[in-house]
Formats: sequence, C-alpha cells, structure tokens
Amino acid sequence: MKTLVDPTNALARGLAAIRTQYQVPASFPPEVLAAAEAAARRAPTAHADRTDRPFVTLDPASSTDLDQAFAIEPAGADLLLHYAIADVAWFVDDGGPLDAEAWRRGETQYLPDGKAGLYPPVLAESAASLLPDGPRPAVVFTTRVAPDGSVKLDGAERAVIRSRAKLAYATVRDDELPAGFAEVAERIAAAEARRHASRVDPPQQEVERQDDGSFSLAFRPRLQSEDRNAALSLASNLAIADLLQAHGTGLFRVMAAPDEHAVARLRHTARAFHLTWPHDATLDQFEATLDATDPKQAAFMLAIRRASPGASYVPYRKGVVPWHAAMAATYAHATAPLRRLADRYVIRAALAIMQGEPVPEAVTAAFDRLPAVMARADTLSGQLERAVIDLAEAVMLQNCAGRIFPAIVTDVDERGTRIQLRDQPVVARVEAHGVAPGDKLGVRLISADPLQRSVRFERTS
Repeated sequence: MKTLVDPTNALARGLAAIRTQYQVPASFPPEVLAAAEAAARRAPTAHADRTDRPFVTLDPASSTDLDQAFAIEPAGADLLLHYAIADVAWFVDDGGPLDAEAWRRGETQYLPDGKAGLYPPVLAESAASLLPDGPRPAVVFTTRVAPDGSVKLDGAERAVIRSRAKLAYATVRDDELPAGFAEVAERIAAAEARRHASRVDPPQQEVERQDDGSFSLAFRPRLQSEDRNAALSLASNLAIADLLQAHGTGLFRVMAAPDEHAVARLRHTARAFHLTWPHDATLDQFEATLDATDPKQAAFMLAIRRASPGASYVPYRKGVVPWHAAMAATYAHATAPLRRLADRYVIRAALAIMQGEPVPEAVTAAFDRLPAVMARADTLSGQLERAVIDLAEAVMLQNCAGRIFPAIVTDVDERGTRIQLRDQPVVARVEAHGVAPGDKLGVRLISADPLQRSVRFERTS
C-alpha cells in the first residue's frame, strides 16, 4: 500500500473531473427523494416475525448499505442457511419515481470519495438496509446445504428480522459468527472443487480513502472472512438459479471459459513465471492451487482474469442452459438488491415460485429488458474503476520523472507489454521487444500527468 502524497489536491480535482466526464449523478431528482422519504415510512404488513432468529451481517467496516444478513442452524447432517436479503421491492413500486431512476442507473457506482447509489440513502443506507438498529423487512431464503456442498432452496418468505451485529471483514472473530459459518463455506468450496469451478480472486488494485481523509493505492488480497461470506451468497444464488431454471423463468449471470488459444497463451505465461502447471490439469484445476500472496502467482491470476471473456446477463430461454464457466454452474444474481437493479426482480420471481404464485408480469417483462441496462451499468463501473486507478498512479508518480523503477512483465499481447512495478502498486504498459511474462525489466518514468490520467515509461534494461 502507498499513501498518495497530494499537496496540490490533484486527486480531488481529478475525481471531480471523472464524475463530470462519465456523468456520474451527484444526487437524486427532488421527486425521487420525495418518493424515497414516503417509502421509508412504510411499515411491513406482509411479513412473518423472525426477529427471534439470530441474524448478523458481515461487510466492509464502512458499509451502510447492507443487503444481506444470515443465520445458520443444523438439520441432521445438513445445514440450513437462512439468508435474509433486503426487501427492496417492498419500498419500490413498479413504474414509480424510484423505479424509473433505478432503471436509469442500473447499479451503485463506487468512487473513493463517495458513491452514486442506486437508491437514495434514506432507503439504501437506512430503512431498507439490514442495519442492527431495529427491525427491517427482508426476504428470507432458506437454503439446505448438504454435507457434499450441494444446495437446494428449502423455503422463502417475507419476514421482519433484527440483525444482532454489524460485523466487519477485517476485525470479525470466529466466536462472533453463527456456528456453522465456516462449515457452510467449506462445504460450498468442496462442491466447487468437484465441479472444477474457479472462484479464485486475485489481489485487486484499489484506491481507498483513509480515516484521516488521505488516499492510498494498493493491491488488496481478499480476507478469509470475505471469501467465506461470499460462499454464503454463492450458495443462495446457485439455489435460486436452479429454482428459476426449473420453472422456466429468470435472469442469469453467464460467462464463457477462455478459449483454446487463450489457454495455450496462459500455459506459456505460467512457464515464464516458473509456475508448475501439470499437463493433465485444466485451467480451473490449476487456478484453484494458486496463492494470491505470492507476487508471481498473483500476477498470473490477473493474467487469467484478462484472458477470460466478461460476464453478462441473459433471460431464461427454453432449451438453453445458462452457464457461468467460473462457477461451473447455472448462476443468478439475487443477493444485492440495494446495489444492483436486476436482483430485485430475481428475488421477486423466486419468492413467487416458492409461495406457489405466478411470477408477476412486470417481472417477466423486466427479464428481457435488464441485460442491456445491466451491461451499460457494468461498463460504466469498469470505466470508473480504471479511470480512478489511472489518476491515482499519475498522482503518486507526478514528481518522479526520470526515476528508474524495477518491473516485471505480467503479460504480452496485441497491445504490447504490460508491466507491474516491483516496489509500487502500479500496472502500466511499455514498449519492450523480445520479452516474456516473468521477465524482469528496468523502466524509466518519462511523464506522469494527473490531468490526462496517464503515465509513460521507457525500457532501460
């Protein structure tokens, strides 16, 4: 991690410029805020009382838009995962101002100096958020997790819950979590291994705001608590996806595997990094053995991510099995309705089916419209993330022109040579011929321009 020294306030100005360039909304229209205020006063009337169940949440410490809470109980050899998801549909009427604005936005957009929410804070960070300061309406999906990690949706209901604690990834203790938390995660991981799934996340290049108001640029590996929490969400999403597919409806998250050419290139990359990839092991099998704390293995994990096609959304189509290659399963997004528009409709469809009711026509119609809306929102999210990182790198290096940095080649493709500086959390490109992934280079910084969000290097050795 590197704290960004920014005496000229270039980072703040650059973030403002990014917001302007990409038309990130600074607030909500008055009619949307008024509708949110009115919706926040709605009292649950169609919800069972589950306030006696010991739900907790687990998120980044600073998060206030809490989509999920969970409780776990044994059922013979199985474990029942009670996964409470914010009941956004209780507050948002089809076709109303809140709904229309959410369709314009698609998802919450995050920047280091604040976010542009999908819904106004009075809902997303208060009335609809599963905070531990009072009862909240939720949709509770109960997923039965077998000893082999297979999952099946056992029940679904609207319920009022009360979270017992707001736990944080970085500080949570095992004794604060429900008994069975680690066991559920281990069962899900074992099932993934049998499916040859690949849910391995490389360190992410991130810009974060610190408590003192400064910013940092870092490669952040995932914490064990974060991965285990993701397994709970995955279990629910897989069970819901199976339900929807079986009933001929839904919206699914799909992703193709890297093609043969990409896998062949990755094998060359692995050899260049001196990584032992057995000839008879698939990419998914090899990726599952990688350690994100090792720099070369982390760089290779990033290379795998770049070689993989992007994920997208597709509605149910008769005779078609929607497939997510990384999950090695049919998969749906259902567990983050405060942050993703699509989840609200997936939840409504699954809830209707489990209660023996027809899926609302508004939900079925939404499934055909949502892929384009979510693709646009996902594209914007990627553009913002890259722009912020480019800005942070330029700010960090703006006074280092002429300095020589040690670097390592992480990838060589049609766009040239990608490098990672060895003593700074910076990824860049440089013109370098006759090199391969894993090679060590010396590079000189030619320029770093925060206004253009650009850095330029030349090879010296």
